[in-house]
Amino acid sequence: MSLETLLNEQKMTLAVSIPKNIPTLAKAAMKTGADAIKMHVNVEHWASGNSFGNAESYENEFREIRSQFSGLLGIVPGGSFEVIKKAELEKLTELGFDYFSIYAHHMPSWMLGLDEYEKTFAITGEYSIDSIQKIKHLGITAIETSIIQAAEYGSPLSFRDVLAYQNIVQSTDVPIIVPSQRLLVPSDIPLLYQAGVRSVMLGAVVIGQTEESIEKAVSSFRNEIDKL
Repeated sequence: MSLETLLNEQKMTLAVSIPKNIPTLAKAAMKTGADAIKMHVNVEHWASGNSFGNAESYENEFREIRSQFSGLLGIVPGGSFEVIKKAELEKLTELGFDYFSIYAHHMPSWMLGLDEYEKTFAITGEYSIDSIQKIKHLGITAIETSIIQAAEYGSPLSFRDVLAYQNIVQSTDVPIIVPSQRLLVPSDIPLLYQAGVRSVMLGAVVIGQTEESIEKAVSSFRNEIDKL
């Protein structure tokens, strides 16, 4: 099933951004209900405190994860414009990745021509809402709304945040994915759903960095989503 289909047919999709490219961590997310798993290469990841090397260094791990997971695999291919390489993205699709996720300002224009991938991009709070109103025709599947300031990572979700997400939902023609920059809790799910959010992506702020913490967090959010 494609990401577009999941976002349009399910009430809410549950994605998990694992803190390290380790098969056991991916498996913990898989078995407790993740619809999609996102991984990283060529990134210094501020929220988790982890560094990610190039795609080649994780080839065995990626193959193992793909062999065990029938859901969607997403990749962040780099943390800056300069490190994004076409050959590496071609290799990643061979390893089974279905979609990519990258800040728009890190995304070379040629990435829009990668037909093997579904395409999502992230925005910060500094992006103009006007700039993202009509983007579906450019081949974009979804927007990741990474709009929380880094200094506020890990603080509780506020109603102001919900209003901001709702404003983006109502202003663009593709679904939005809300990453857990805030310390989301399962009871936030109904309100986010009412605001029109089609996907929540749990990352290190919520799931921690161990198999046990991932299983506990993903299971609790899966249960809440299934109640919608």
